[in-house]
Amino acid sequence: MADPKGFITTPRETPVRRPVDVRIQDWREVYEPQSFEHLQKQAGRCMDCGIPFCHSGCPLGNLIPEWNDLIWRGDTHEAINRLHATNNFPEFTGRLCPAPCETACVVGINREAVTIKQVELRTIEEAFAMGDVKPLIPDRLSGKTIAVIGSGPAGLAAAQQLTRAGHTVAVYERADKIGGLLRYGIPEFKMEKHILDRRLEQMEKEGTRFRPNVDVGGELTGSALRKKYDAVVLAIGATQWRDLPIPGRDLIGVYQAMEFLPWGNQQALGEVEIPPINVAGKHVVILGGGDTGADCLGTSTRQGAASVTQLEIMPRPSEERPAWQPWPTYPMIYRVSSAHEEKDNRIFSVSTEEFLSDGNGNLRAIKIVETTLVNGKFEPVAGSEKEIKADFVFLAMGFTGPEQSPLLTQLEVAIDDRGNIIRDANFAANEDGVFVAGDAGRGQSLIVWAIAEGRSVASAVDRYLTGDTQLPSPIEPTTRQLMV
Repeated sequence: MADPKGFITTPRETPVRRPVDVRIQDWREVYEPQSFEHLQKQAGRCMDCGIPFCHSGCPLGNLIPEWNDLIWRGDTHEAINRLHATNNFPEFTGRLCPAPCETACVVGINREAVTIKQVELRTIEEAFAMGDVKPLIPDRLSGKTIAVIGSGPAGLAAAQQLTRAGHTVAVYERADKIGGLLRYGIPEFKMEKHILDRRLEQMEKEGTRFRPNVDVGGELTGSALRKKYDAVVLAIGATQWRDLPIPGRDLIGVYQAMEFLPWGNQQALGEVEIPPINVAGKHVVILGGGDTGADCLGTSTRQGAASVTQLEIMPRPSEERPAWQPWPTYPMIYRVSSAHEEKDNRIFSVSTEEFLSDGNGNLRAIKIVETTLVNGKFEPVAGSEKEIKADFVFLAMGFTGPEQSPLLTQLEVAIDDRGNIIRDANFAANEDGVFVAGDAGRGQSLIVWAIAEGRSVASAVDRYLTGDTQLPSPIEPTTRQLMV
């Protein structure tokens, strides 16, 4: 156990965010540096519970009490070993995960939970600073070859595990650079891309081969892929965005969030000076109240939007845990992200009825109506219609599954009624030698689930190729069957 009285004597404190008027002038991450001594005190709040519910809250099964204790004692070398034992990329989850482990923390029953996410992040950052993150090169090669399609967190986790098991792994990505949504969907102010690049450098030194800018299903067909590799892992994500087919949808100025965010990242990195979708001095409306909507908000603020309004059809959540979402479940509560600190103009319980034209094919406003929940359905409130000025609208309403690309047809994989690729308890598709991991199989989900699935599919593929495996699997086949 760390400090026996830490959860009583030390209040929860998270790192301070940089002043709003300073940070919106750049694209750097929003947090101020935190001293290691301060971190140790926060780690000392961990109770090392007899039954650590934080383990069940984390899909990766992170050994949270162990590395909290090690950080409190100052043993950063062993702390990163325990963290890496369950998580390939704690620098990603420490920045991007919504921390279901914290909502399951036992301290959180009647006090504020341990800052697990921040201890995780600083543990890996200390490790990188001290040179403790080294390539783990396999002793021998198996002679087996694997293609991983998609370079998001699920694909990268699967590739790293399989490379370390001695297989020859190539990761294919249709975009110009490796990283998937980590590179093109996550804004720079949430995770600077050099954080991704340093991990990719480690993977390359371990032997993973990266193949960006390849149209798998086009220039490289599914049949050619099967002939070239002993196994194929589909980690293509759930990139089929949810649309809003209402009048005016075809007006200039109405875009999907993922048509906007990649340009913001390129602007942040100096790859373009003025992006094609640029909201400087314009009025912006974002449809969707989730993380993607907040990413559009922060990006619009940094581009210099005149106004940004974020709309959500759901009612405003309460600030306290609802009675129907008791500990240790993840509660739907009112949250204020760093982007909302900068410019918060959220409107709840409204629905968009029409995109309004200026007469020349351009967007000028949207028509909304207040809604109320009646028998599980959102009904409009009579007489509540109004217009909101809008030069740009970004649709951030989530994703419905993987794109139904030629590759899926070529590989002859089965699709369920939700649009996801069907896989069995061992992550295998209906075609022999084809496996599925991440959002492509489970639907839109969290980064921590993607990494957990990547690690699990690696274990399944290793067993398929060799008859046995020593790779850990956060999601065991019995658990997977229950989830299905």
